[in-house]
Amino acid sequence: MKKLFLISVFIPYVFFGQTPKIENFKITILSTMLSDTHIGEWGFSAIIEADGQRILFDTGSRENTVIRNAKELNINLGGIKNVFLSHNHKDHTGGLMTLRKSHPNSFSNAHIGEGIFYLRPNSKGKPHYILHNKKKLEASGINFITHKKASQIMKGLWTTGQIPREHDEKNWSQLGKVIDRNGNKIEDIIPEDQSLFFDTKRGIVVISGCGHAGLVNTLEHIKQIIPNRPIYKIVGGFHLLKLTKKKLEWTANKMKEAGVQYFVGAHCTGINSTYSIRKNMGLSSEKALVGSVGTYITKDGIFPGYME
Repeated sequence: MKKLFLISVFIPYVFFGQTPKIENFKITILSTMLSDTHIGEWGFSAIIEADGQRILFDTGSRENTVIRNAKELNINLGGIKNVFLSHNHKDHTGGLMTLRKSHPNSFSNAHIGEGIFYLRPNSKGKPHYILHNKKKLEASGINFITHKKASQIMKGLWTTGQIPREHDEKNWSQLGKVIDRNGNKIEDIIPEDQSLFFDTKRGIVVISGCGHAGLVNTLEHIKQIIPNRPIYKIVGGFHLLKLTKKKLEWTANKMKEAGVQYFVGAHCTGINSTYSIRKNMGLSSEKALVGSVGTYITKDGIFPGYME
């Protein structure tokens, strides 16, 4: 029995440790609030290109934002089989239906976290956006693939699955309610929240939608999956905009411990919070900045638009 336990603990680390490292990548933001000549909105989306593979991370809020911004940025959305949905909120899922209709050869696989379709009652008495449109999305040819644990969804690209809440980061509104499996109405902690990550020669790259599970919880979870590797670049929304000065300092210190050298804070991260993180981590403006539509990150660094 003891031997079996040791094997069950050890095998996952060997398995993840053998994951191929991504050689070349480019992550381009297609939806966020800050923009210059493109469309800004309260939402998030990014296209990830990694060693010839492409996946869309979240779909923005409004129906046409991602489509229009991608067109202006000369990004072809055709032939992208996979879309990754970080959680249920409309500002991350609102563009999915239009994207599927506009690109019928794309987005046939939607990777979701366990809990995204949980019933979430609201004052209007209607299901939340993604649940309300589930049947229509499936009828359009979208296959929802549910992840509860960390797993490889494409070669070298991994989802965190559900993230343990080891630290009390409270990275959600604390106002929403969800119906649990026993029919009880409880606080909605957005249990399905998941991030995407991949390893490179220099370290791990992480993409987050809102980080409702907590930025630090997410980083520490990933380091449990792939131990002894720095997490050196992170990009996306991290829901830091309401954090106190003390909590921002704590977050920055934990990021330094994880090995973070590059930080692009978009969407719900908060402009002042991003600047505070940059100051507390001692990073330059070239290595930590507020992400705007069109900002992209590669192995060579961060490349912002006019709105640096």
